[in-house]
Amino acid sequence: MEANIAIPSESKETWNGGGVKPFGASYGKMMMWFFIVSDALTFSGFLAAYGLTRFKFIDSWPIADEVFTHIPFIHGEYPMYYVAFMTFVLIFSSVTMVLAVDAGHKMQKSKVAWYMFATIIGGLIFVGSQAWEWNTFIKGSYGAVKTTDGKILQFVKDGKQIALADFVVAERTDGRVEHTKKNGLWFEKEGTISEYSVDQIVNSYKANSDIQIRTEFIDLAQKKKTILSREQGLDYLLKANQVVEGANLKVNEYGNTIFADFFFFITGFHGFHVFSGIVINIIIFFNVILGTYEKRGHYEMVEKVGLYWHFVDLVWVFVFTFFYLV
Repeated sequence: MEANIAIPSESKETWNGGGVKPFGASYGKMMMWFFIVSDALTFSGFLAAYGLTRFKFIDSWPIADEVFTHIPFIHGEYPMYYVAFMTFVLIFSSVTMVLAVDAGHKMQKSKVAWYMFATIIGGLIFVGSQAWEWNTFIKGSYGAVKTTDGKILQFVKDGKQIALADFVVAERTDGRVEHTKKNGLWFEKEGTISEYSVDQIVNSYKANSDIQIRTEFIDLAQKKKTILSREQGLDYLLKANQVVEGANLKVNEYGNTIFADFFFFITGFHGFHVFSGIVINIIIFFNVILGTYEKRGHYEMVEKVGLYWHFVDLVWVFVFTFFYLV
């Protein structure tokens, strides 16, 4: 005996080719939701991996307030201000996207165009800010040294971190020059070498009694990195074999290298999503200007790209929380 299931009449509208529309959603909108759910699972996996790794290396994880302190044209003394600005811009772009979708429902072409344009500008500001932040993170702020056992040593004065340039004097004593095509024998060029040598740093440390060394390890009770005595600092410093300036996938002046790996991968993956959203928004914007959706009689494409843009904004809230606030 077959069971007859009653389907509400308003849900019986079908997609072209058959199949009842679930929740009355169009095929394109439903596919966008499928993509968003799958992408959300991907980001969830990345952030879960970040959280577990951070928990494992919690005693040597960089302190965000000491890493993200920069504002363009201002020396780094304002933790999180610029990142907060980036976050505000991206969230505000979601507001303009909502207004564009609402204007589309009312078939107000000019308003849709202006709100889409504002959304694109917000996205460009965010991506540009993220590129600037990457550049700053890669170049570094203070410099540090790495020991033979992989520990990162930073330098402080009166309890505050200082740059190598603040106390290292004299010229390189190891005779190293950066190899180029002109002076290299087996290759054309190499990566930029550090401005200072390990010997320079050791000698300058010995000559400045008010300089101390702090390790990458955190005193969890005080939530500050451990500062060594002068004698302990010298013992650690004599094990140094590399000067570190900035961060990359191999070394990180701020502490544990895995932090830089996750930072580049997760923020880069999110940045790629934002960039893709900007490109799509630009295409939709020109279609609005050309009257494409006016001819179709609806602005559903604006609504679909709006779903994607809101998802990208929501993901950034979680990335911002995990990397910068927690």
